[in-house]
Amino acid sequence: MSSVETREARQPWILLSPALSAVALLLFVPLIFIVVYSFWLRTATGADVAGFHLDNWSEALSDAFYRDILLSTLRIAAITTFVCALAGYPAAYFIARSRGNKMILLLLLMLPFWISYIIRTMSWINILGVSGAINSALMAVGVISEPINMLYNETTVILGLVHFLLPFMILNIFVSLEGIDTNLEDAATSLGATRWQSFLEVTLPLSLPGLAAGGLLCFVLGAGTYITPLVLGGPTDAMFANLVFEAIITQLNWPLGSALSLMLLAVLGLLVAIYNRYLGMAQLMKGLG
Repeated sequence: MSSVETREARQPWILLSPALSAVALLLFVPLIFIVVYSFWLRTATGADVAGFHLDNWSEALSDAFYRDILLSTLRIAAITTFVCALAGYPAAYFIARSRGNKMILLLLLMLPFWISYIIRTMSWINILGVSGAINSALMAVGVISEPINMLYNETTVILGLVHFLLPFMILNIFVSLEGIDTNLEDAATSLGATRWQSFLEVTLPLSLPGLAAGGLLCFVLGAGTYITPLVLGGPTDAMFANLVFEAIITQLNWPLGSALSLMLLAVLGLLVAIYNRYLGMAQLMKGLG
């Protein structure tokens, strides 16, 4: 190979080197540290002993407490994803089929991202709290005589997650619907199908990749969050990320927290790998773009 060909072969890697260096420093290097930490040992004195110990992994994988919290986390994430799909599809369909005001509707959809996620989550306290808007309104009209306790349970956690994740679902479904030729629906109706049959037989199947991409994004983000259950959940509504936070920040037990975080990463990574195997990541990248 000549020097010119060698230079041309290296040029793409030279151009990509800043981005690859950033990814390596910000993603892979911290991940390697976490993997190494997960095999260290936390002693009774609070010191971390370097080495290759399986105590943290044995505790994380064998303790029923962690297993139950993980299953509960996956269940809450699944319910949240299902609710987002039910609520998000009609909204995405309305935006995709609207005429002349799509950009305004998309701008309104993106407005919540301009507000801090923590502030959006805490706003539910002012809505559902004992002295919140709903209780105040119901008491003002005489429907109830004393405030209803609506906060700090699994339902409010799911509500907060839906509030946070719904725009992601709508955007992914919208991108998929935008790529469907509306002439296909007209062709179906011209062949005798009703509008509902045309939707079920043509539009819905063609939009499933976007629905699946939104579902994956909502599920992964929902399963990995800890702010929402921390703010809106009760003592028994902790999710798996809260255990990681508790181990690392409160107990300063980095080895156990590292093992727990890798455990959650492995489960979610497996789901992403399954999605990529059967559907591919292209549709997800369109929704994120």
